[in-house]
Amino acid sequence: MHQFLQQLINGIALGGVYALIALGYTMVYGIIELINFAHGDVYTLGTYFSLTILALIPLSTITSGPELALVAVAVILLAALLCGIVGVLIERLAYRRLRNAPRLAPLITAIGVSLILENIMQIWKGTSEVPFPQFLPDRWHTVAGVRFDDRSLLVVGISLFFMIALNLFVFRTRLGAAMRATAQDRDAAQLMGINVNSTIAWTFFIGSALAGVAGFVSGLYYGTTFFLNGYQAGLKAFTAAVLGGIGNITGAMLGGFVIGIVEAMTSQYISDQWTSVVVFSILILILVFRPSGLLGEQAPEKV
Repeated sequence: MHQFLQQLINGIALGGVYALIALGYTMVYGIIELINFAHGDVYTLGTYFSLTILALIPLSTITSGPELALVAVAVILLAALLCGIVGVLIERLAYRRLRNAPRLAPLITAIGVSLILENIMQIWKGTSEVPFPQFLPDRWHTVAGVRFDDRSLLVVGISLFFMIALNLFVFRTRLGAAMRATAQDRDAAQLMGINVNSTIAWTFFIGSALAGVAGFVSGLYYGTTFFLNGYQAGLKAFTAAVLGGIGNITGAMLGGFVIGIVEAMTSQYISDQWTSVVVFSILILILVFRPSGLLGEQAPEKV
């Protein structure tokens, strides 16, 4: 029982990372029906941005809790801002002109952008794994025989905070209403005075910023990063978005946690080598038997 609870906690922490990445997939797809396969690499870029920012901070001189918290907040915000800017540039330079093109064109372009980002990161940090600074105290807690550390709590706390903040933003703000209107009917939204180009750019900014946050928390959680990390993490986050219902924000969060828990349980009770097999089998089964996902609705055909 203790092992089960231990893996459940690990799965929730891992699922928080997947959920943050999945939100970017589902937001972009909900508005322009594009699977942005470069999104996973933006997540890795967030880890690299965090590494670079942390290298500029004299971490050895910082010991108090409030100062460490301030460093973490500053790094998260800066990494999110930089990734958001990258997301806007990708949309403006690579996707905007192809918005009305056949669907294969933006899909191939997304794969091309992904390869460009991977090669930039390879040139920037090399082909080896890069250690991520562990500047937080390595404190462990035991509750009912289950051990977890501050990093796991931080990952789950940050993930939940940004998910709740995104939900409030989308459903309580004017820009969020513009995003929902654009997702429902782009032409009608434009006729109602909504700047569709600006709304789509903001969607890319927010989705990419959340990927930047995921990059920071995953670096902190795993203690290392690699320029190809975004490939597998992006595919698993995409699986989470499809599982929850692509285009559904709440579904992306649920899917992320489910995939994280499934991966942790598979690693514990079957084998690490089978985690990807199980996760992507879920993707195939969902696409075959329930393409709309757990919380998605089957959209009627437009005529």
